[in-house]
Amino acid sequence: MISVADARAALLDLVAPLTVETVPLAEAAGRVLAEPVSARRDQPPFAASAMDGYAVNADEVERHAMFKVIGEAAAGHGFQGRVGAGQAVRIFTGAPVPEGASFVVIQEDVDRKGDLITITDAPGDNANIRDRGRDFRAGQTIDAPRLLRPADIALLAAMNIAEVPVRRRPVVALMSTGDELVMPGEIPGPDQIIVSNTFGLKAMFEEHGAHVRVLPIARDTEASLQTAFGLAREADLIVTIGGASVGDHDLVAGVAESLGFERAFYKVAMRPGKPLMAGRFGEGSMVGLPGNPVSAMVCGRVFVVSMIEAMLGLPTKTKPLAQAPLAAPLPANGPRQHYMRAIWRGADVQAFDSQDSSLLSVLAQAEALIVRPPNDPAREAGSLVEYLPL
Repeated sequence: MISVADARAALLDLVAPLTVETVPLAEAAGRVLAEPVSARRDQPPFAASAMDGYAVNADEVERHAMFKVIGEAAAGHGFQGRVGAGQAVRIFTGAPVPEGASFVVIQEDVDRKGDLITITDAPGDNANIRDRGRDFRAGQTIDAPRLLRPADIALLAAMNIAEVPVRRRPVVALMSTGDELVMPGEIPGPDQIIVSNTFGLKAMFEEHGAHVRVLPIARDTEASLQTAFGLAREADLIVTIGGASVGDHDLVAGVAESLGFERAFYKVAMRPGKPLMAGRFGEGSMVGLPGNPVSAMVCGRVFVVSMIEAMLGLPTKTKPLAQAPLAAPLPANGPRQHYMRAIWRGADVQAFDSQDSSLLSVLAQAEALIVRPPNDPAREAGSLVEYLPL
């Protein structure tokens, strides 16, 4: 068995950033920016009013000062003349500040009669003007790689960027194996169960930017597995679920190797998830996850998500785990790194009593995975432990 750190490093060696494609801005949310992009204009592109009011010369602003209104400026319709001494322009939020004006007196501080206004209240020191380029300047750059959030999309739009260079989404082929499995909605036989891992992993991988193809269930025959692998040939990453151990009915490794699979490792010193294998497969790579539902989901989170991020060009350096105090004591850990399903008790984290790798109901309730290093000693309540958020 190899360590979790060595397994992760080996898995990352199997993948590389994918090619760059250009997509319309409206389709770029959730994608990874692949190349730096630069603003094509200033924002705002002119000095703009921050309030509804009257644009005047700042040197003339004082309580009881009077001005003659000579025009109006609205968003998208600026005033084309110049504001002279004793003059004002009615202005609305977002409108260009006219030439000669350097202060916007808010309408609440003004009394208007006909074309004359009087400043009735102390106007304060805020000019209520957003300077040109206050938000960003033409040429200002958004660096890559960057996962594009909704706020980033708004910023790109304001920068007048209509198309965005992004990494191609990794195509992940998910293959569940086993005679005991049927799809949700089907009627299982007396010795069968509903396939669940596939759908949980699909949701997880898509959440992290992959395009996931769910293949038909591969039965425990060489012919069925060969057909399934044939359907997955064009994928960047093949993820098999179950059948990767060494039992009489565990045929995945043998069939994959007959089709060109080059194994990098088998078995990881972790719990849950020991029977994990990975290697190169044609132009892509393959990961064989264990069949137990929780084992598959935990390995997907710990390993496959990192591979997807690497293919998207995101940083792969291991980040320090967060820490929290234990709400209840834990016994000493064994020789394998243990990912324990846990729940928050205020600011403390508490492991569930049962860590059986078949219990999806416990995983669904879990809010974090407590990470216990190999041979970690017993921990008392209140001691700090590392965790992965879920």
